Amino acid sequence: MTDRTVVLAAGCFWCLDSIARKLKGVSKVRSVYTGGTGPAYYEAVCSGTTGHAEGVEITFDPERLPPEVLYQIFFTTHDPTSLNRQGYDVGTQYRSAMFYTSEAEKTEFSEAIDAAQQHFSKPIVTTLEPLGTVFEAEPVHQDFHTRRPEVGYCQFIIDPKIARLRAGWRHWLREEVSA
Repeated sequence: MTDRTVVLAAGCFWCLDSIARKLKGVSKVRSVYTGGTGPAYYEAVCSGTTGHAEGVEITFDPERLPPEVLYQIFFTTHDPTSLNRQGYDVGTQYRSAMFYTSEAEKTEFSEAIDAAQQHFSKPIVTTLEPLGTVFEAEPVHQDFHTRRPEVGYCQFIIDPKIARLRAGWRHWLREEVSA
């Protein structure tokens, strides 16, 4: 089987970027902007006027990391019931979204949302959106957590998500992941 690429959004891309890099079978992770129109650079996206989301493009081997496991991790490491926000990050650019490339993938994502709903008391608001143009985020946003672990956002927002990942998904983590 060949590698597969999906684009997901779960709030600030730094979080999902860090999580995806720790998973077995993931060969490439890229923070991106997608889902909107107009300019796709950090300041424009943060203005909330472009419609773009902060997303993460994840390339993985489905034989080593089944898609349903990736989606379960996606839903348990952010709040998919929170509309256009994750914690202190507020705006449509921080929405929970799954960007599909085909009707089959749209159905797969919809089924993943349905499966995850049983674990939440509030409705999941994760959107299903067609994948449009994908713009790579600036270099400063790529693998941010690894390069800047001392930043407060990493310590107070990302580190607890990584702890949750380790507690619930240890079997799916790369061996080199420690601490």
